[in-house]
Amino acid sequence: MRTNLSVVVLGLAIGTFLLAVAPVGAQQQPAPAPSPAQKPDGDVRLSRDIVTVHVTVSDPYGRFVTGLEQSHFEIFDDKLKQEIEFFSDDDAPVTLGIVYDVSGSMTAKLQRSLYALKRFVETSHNDDEFFLVGFNQRAQLIRDFSTSGESVVSSLALVQPQGKTALYDAAYLGVEKAKQGRHTKRALLLISDGQDNSSRYSFNELRNLVKEADVQLYSIGVLDASDGTLGLAGQAILEELSRVTGGRAFFPQSDEELVDVCTQIALELRHQYSIGYYPTTNIRDGRWHKIKVKVDPPAGLPRLSVRAKEGYFGLKR
Repeated sequence: MRTNLSVVVLGLAIGTFLLAVAPVGAQQQPAPAPSPAQKPDGDVRLSRDIVTVHVTVSDPYGRFVTGLEQSHFEIFDDKLKQEIEFFSDDDAPVTLGIVYDVSGSMTAKLQRSLYALKRFVETSHNDDEFFLVGFNQRAQLIRDFSTSGESVVSSLALVQPQGKTALYDAAYLGVEKAKQGRHTKRALLLISDGQDNSSRYSFNELRNLVKEADVQLYSIGVLDASDGTLGLAGQAILEELSRVTGGRAFFPQSDEELVDVCTQIALELRHQYSIGYYPTTNIRDGRWHKIKVKVDPPAGLPRLSVRAKEGYFGLKR
């Protein structure tokens, strides 16, 4: 745990874009061990049902705030304050799925987004694992789990963009695949320039899945200044899917903005807090439990913003 309070400043595209995903939203994990046990990748196995929430804290200028202590946080489950049992700001490895649009409209944007993705994986944790889902009129797994982010990104160079856009199907496949990862920190990076026009799954079906799964979703709508492919409705869809998981959606309009966005996501995933608690409410009811995280900054810091997954579904009996 860091002992000094520091603010990590997001700046120009700092050289390397890593996506070590934040331990996704709220995580319930029943475990048989009678006492906590720390695993090499940061997993915690406990004898009771624990909910884990991954939290991003930023100042009024959008800079990430690190070095906060457990005492600076409060967490509420269905408006009831919970006792924090586990707290960490360590950089743990991630299972990361890249979900990439290879429909016909992405042809002119492939090279610039590939460059940003390469920067994205250059600074990855040695134990991170990646996989790649490509989609046009249908979604498919192009590259299975690998610890080589560069080789996963290079697989895109062999794909010829064409066809329509099955975005919902691709995100659905990505979430299900991420759940099979070996790390408890799991995330998706979804890159597209268009609205869905070819999926079997509906938006509501996908939204329900991302609410149930502990997978944090970051979306990048790849646009040009005069590009109307995504549209306001498409942007709203990406924003909604990302928000409910505690992630974010971005819509860069230049190469420089795209690389900067990748850097920003990477930094965010590297500077999140993990908070765990045993709910005082019944979480084996199968219903939606709303989470709220508050932070009380130490003296000298301004009002801070907090972002985390909105809630979780209780375990079904």
